[in-house]
Amino acid sequence: MSYADRPWLARYPEGTPADITAEYPSALAVFDAAVEAVPQAEFLQYFGTSQTFAEVDRAARALAVALAERGFGAGDRLALYVQNNPAFIIGMIAAWRLGGVAVAINPMNKERELTYLLKDSGATALLALDDLYAQIGAPVVESGQTQVQTVVTCSALDMQDRNDPRLFDGLERIRTDGTLDLAELIAAAGEQAGAELPDPALGPDDVAVLAYTSGTTGDPKGAMNTHGNFAFNAQVYRDWTGLQPGEGILGIAPLFHITGLVGHIMAAMLIRSPLVLAHRFEPSVMLDAIREYRPVFTIGAITAFGALAAAPGATPEDFASLRVLYSGGAPIAPAVGDRLQETLGAYIHNIYGLTETNSPSHAVPLGVRAPVDPDSGALSVGVPVFNTMVRVVGADGNDLPPGEVGEFVTSGPQVVPGYWNKPEATASSIPGGELHTGDVGFMDTDGWYYVVDRKKDMINASGYKVWPREVEDVLYTHPAVREAAVIGVPDEYRGETVKAFVSLHPDVQVGPEELISFAKEQMAAYKYPRSVEIVDELPKTVTGKILRRQLRDAAS
Repeated sequence: MSYADRPWLARYPEGTPADITAEYPSALAVFDAAVEAVPQAEFLQYFGTSQTFAEVDRAARALAVALAERGFGAGDRLALYVQNNPAFIIGMIAAWRLGGVAVAINPMNKERELTYLLKDSGATALLALDDLYAQIGAPVVESGQTQVQTVVTCSALDMQDRNDPRLFDGLERIRTDGTLDLAELIAAAGEQAGAELPDPALGPDDVAVLAYTSGTTGDPKGAMNTHGNFAFNAQVYRDWTGLQPGEGILGIAPLFHITGLVGHIMAAMLIRSPLVLAHRFEPSVMLDAIREYRPVFTIGAITAFGALAAAPGATPEDFASLRVLYSGGAPIAPAVGDRLQETLGAYIHNIYGLTETNSPSHAVPLGVRAPVDPDSGALSVGVPVFNTMVRVVGADGNDLPPGEVGEFVTSGPQVVPGYWNKPEATASSIPGGELHTGDVGFMDTDGWYYVVDRKKDMINASGYKVWPREVEDVLYTHPAVREAAVIGVPDEYRGETVKAFVSLHPDVQVGPEELISFAKEQMAAYKYPRSVEIVDELPKTVTGKILRRQLRDAAS
């Protein structure tokens, strides 16, 4: 069987094409088409208020004019240091309107991290939440270590009328000397804001967003997500899910993350659907947003779905509108998916991709249950999406046959051209346009793909390879286990041995020895955890991915 034969195409629903052609040359063209076709359709819904496509366009043009007056132009970078607020989308479009690049920054970043990202990207302008800027951004900018010349602040209280105390208790607007205020710029610009701005003539190869990798090895790298990447993968979401105009999207993923950028913002632009925003993920707030706006689709980390299902007062009826659910960021343990379906009422489909693949490279077809590998117990992450080739290669770089474990090597229209100002890293990770993902897994004979783990997470116990995912999936089948993470720890006899960190469901008592015995009954002797540590919470990224690295550091 040859990968060139794309055996996974047989898994596509009948009538689904193997390849698609992006309808628009740029992400800005996607947005402009929506403004022209449905100017009065709701685009952003945020705590009781809504912004139409036309209103967001006017706001972005007003910001673009203010930035242009201060020297921002084609190729310049605007850093976005906000949460899931309307300002994020306004800022991104404003940068594009001038032919510039948006830099998506995690709002949890502190001074050291923000300094690095601003310096590395060479951002000359910054749009930040006013409280974040006052506490963190101002010292960075005032230090003179970055190239930032223009600062625009916004408030989480803008464009809403609820002041929900669960998120905004005690929050007040802050003005810092030397900054512009986004709301004031929009109000002053009026109805014809930026009408005279020239067309930036953006094309598929122009960089749209610098989205930084998590930096698990070395400093974070800015993946150059292009307009072509965005236009293509937005269409993947639309065509893969079958979403129709007006069917709402729930924004549970952070907008700075590639999932939020493409699976939320770009999908909403292309499908011409409202995007529900709620500042940041707080389960009870998000549950109320679902009840109010009745969105149809969302994609997020499996931990977010678990938090929604466990929110006080949540019932299956609350989630009835959410008929299209996808989860990415970390593979789903089969037992967890089954439990959540009982509460949410809908099957959570796996989706897989990286920052460097502009979100999805694989997905489970809508309405299809992903198979479980009988040997490892892993749930498939899906099949390659349209136009996408994924080879599984061994250490020698040669293709491996179905069933053999190797590294995923991905090529397609969603793969970024490289890392910002890092030619060596680009040549190493994306030689010839093929992304060497660092993720390890296999393809079965039917074309389904399974992620075993990251290469660096593999445990070598007495010469045997142990993949943490397999051990975690077994632990998840225990009714008391809420979350599990497995790492390798030094062992005098075995070199490394298996250790598990586990958090439990509320009001459940179970000891480490019971969990060890439970795993021992179901796994080979070299695989089961020799120690289990029960913790209240496992460390996670803002996107909900469990941080094995942090557990390893703490255990060393």
